[in-house]
Amino acid sequence: MAGKKVTGFKLMLKTSVVSGMTFLSRILGLVRDIVFARYFGASLVMDAFLVANRIPNMLRRFFAEGAFSAGFVPVMARYREKHSHEDAREFVDAVAGTFGVTLFLVTLAGVIAAPLLVAIVAPGFIGEDGRFEIATLMLRFTFPYLFFVSLTAFAGGILNTYGRFAVPAFTPVILNIVLIAGAIWLSPRLEEPGMALAYAVFIAGVCQLLFQVPFLMRIRALPRPKWAIGHEGVRRAGRLMLPAIFGSSVAQLNVLVGGIIASFLGVGKISYLYYSDRLMEFPLGLFGIALATVTLPYLSRQWANESHEEFSATLDWSMKLVLLIAVPAALGLIVLAEPLVVTLFYGGVLSADDVEMTALALQAFAAGLIGFSYVKILAPAYFAREDTKTPVKIGLIALAVNFVLSVTLAWYLRSIGFAGTHAGLALAISVAAILNAALLYRGLIADAVLRHSPGWMSLIGQVAIANLGMLLVIDRLHRPLVWWLDATVIDRVAWLAATIGAGAGTYFVVLVVLGLRSSSLGIRPH
Repeated sequence: MAGKKVTGFKLMLKTSVVSGMTFLSRILGLVRDIVFARYFGASLVMDAFLVANRIPNMLRRFFAEGAFSAGFVPVMARYREKHSHEDAREFVDAVAGTFGVTLFLVTLAGVIAAPLLVAIVAPGFIGEDGRFEIATLMLRFTFPYLFFVSLTAFAGGILNTYGRFAVPAFTPVILNIVLIAGAIWLSPRLEEPGMALAYAVFIAGVCQLLFQVPFLMRIRALPRPKWAIGHEGVRRAGRLMLPAIFGSSVAQLNVLVGGIIASFLGVGKISYLYYSDRLMEFPLGLFGIALATVTLPYLSRQWANESHEEFSATLDWSMKLVLLIAVPAALGLIVLAEPLVVTLFYGGVLSADDVEMTALALQAFAAGLIGFSYVKILAPAYFAREDTKTPVKIGLIALAVNFVLSVTLAWYLRSIGFAGTHAGLALAISVAAILNAALLYRGLIADAVLRHSPGWMSLIGQVAIANLGMLLVIDRLHRPLVWWLDATVIDRVAWLAATIGAGAGTYFVVLVVLGLRSSSLGIRPH
């Protein structure tokens, strides 16, 4: 890849591949959450599983998706550009052994300390309702997922560095399939049905790791693990990973803070936040994370090759795409929150009251979708330059703001008797995400790393007008909540699909009418 100019067109092709695989994963993820809602609803058991699953998942974001990508990918890109193939293989082997042993020790400690971890993450569970005991038991099975999924992310990082994006993007599909099978097939066969979900998480971790092995063998990049903590590349990656453990995962820490407070708000609040967060994560994962996954290796290579103009152009192009996609997605989630929740989750043990509470949280989360999306592409601009300290400093500010807002809003909403206290936690997370993105952006501008191309003001105006047109169409097709609750499943799906299709169609038609073309995004295929 050295010396080759990376264009927006090439990035779009790569992003489309990742988005396609991610779309399949997200669709199955929605199916999984629908199954969860129908089988477990917003219950004590569901709250317990979400806490037990949140702990390894939060650490997964730290060790795998966030910090590992920030530490491994830039160093691996440098080895591929500046060193021999043998040196790159030696680096991969050293990381595999050192990282693997570290993960095993962390996992072992987590299983042993399960009661303490549950008490820290969900102190409101301590009591006589049984949530603490079942969450602790579940955590002993879900925590090892951290070991398997982090090694899976390591394998995916190698494949991404070699330009193989589809396999790592497809891998999450396995988790969703196993969880769906656990809920539908295994849970009715157990004395404690909820344990089926914990068992499924463990099994899925093993399957995800084994799935990537043949593809690593195909490109002759299967690691031969060896303990080499003194290896120069391992030390360099470690220096980048340690601060990035926090810097790239502020959103997860914010969710953790919200979860701790939610554990005191009563049964069901954690489930409401989960279901709403999953809907917000759909467009974020489909596009924002896919774009970030593809962009980081390119940014890392461009910076290693001192192609600073291309670095800035790639980042500018990514920001334009986020503006085009994230803004209408956020507005759509806000105005269609209740129809979305009813269509996907209503029925089984999930009640109409649960629908209203989940929709309220979704609207609050959707307000921060733009911030979440920009963080996903602005943070890699620091990681690619091997600057992980700045995102840490910015993350600390965002975390402090989230904590203050969460406590304040939860206290205030509860004091006035508002049933949707959990929505205040979601709103605090959204505000923190927007602040995080704004500070990351300001830093890139101040350092002259990011220089915008012409046409930004025109693009913003076009997007604003197109969104107004989209909202007008959606408003014309609006139906009250009672209609959605009384309608059949087929009617709900048909009307929601028609509404989303009409709104999205209007949005893109207006953009074209206003003169938006690929050239205005800096996409110049060669």
